[in-house]
Amino acid sequence: SEYRPSLRHDLSGMFGRLRRARARADVNYAPADRTFYALKDIHFNVRKGESVGIIGRNGSGKTTLLRLLSGITRPTEGRIEIDGRFATLIALSAGFNYEMTGRRNIYLNAAIQGVPPREIRHLEDAIIDFAELGAFIDQPVKVYSSGMIARLGFSIAVHILPDIVLLDEVLAVGDEAFAKKCNDRIMRLRDEGRTLV
Repeated sequence: SEYRPSLRHDLSGMFGRLRRARARADVNYAPADRTFYALKDIHFNVRKGESVGIIGRNGSGKTTLLRLLSGITRPTEGRIEIDGRFATLIALSAGFNYEMTGRRNIYLNAAIQGVPPREIRHLEDAIIDFAELGAFIDQPVKVYSSGMIARLGFSIAVHILPDIVLLDEVLAVGDEAFAKKCNDRIMRLRDEGRTLV
């Protein structure tokens, strides 16, 4: 079988108790063809408020690990336990219905992440303002550019007040000023004691 670099670490100490969150992982992951393990012997916990960077070469399994943590992908072996709210800043366009307006998608995307509509009603204006979509918020998402969709996805994710933020090279959202605004928001979440991976 072809060699693929794997992320093999004992990252003991990652995901601990948060406001009401706990996460731990003991996993292996191989694609369906099982010709190689993309992740082998991954064991970790993260403590409240920690910021953890996963470093590795292209193809080493960083994004796969984040997809496992977020529940997008299931481990081949082992388990992942996460209690509490998390925001996934991996595929910012995931969870959108392109036929619905941006405003309706705020509620849809938040519901997918377990946020009740009454909570989103209080956050709706802030989400829209942060995304800088103006009148487009009441247009179907199918007319949005990929950057507009990513901005809306990012804005929803950071406004639901997650305990854990999973991010994967997402700061290339929009222009330089918007990217700085995103970075500032992530740093604010960190300063508030959120856990970043």
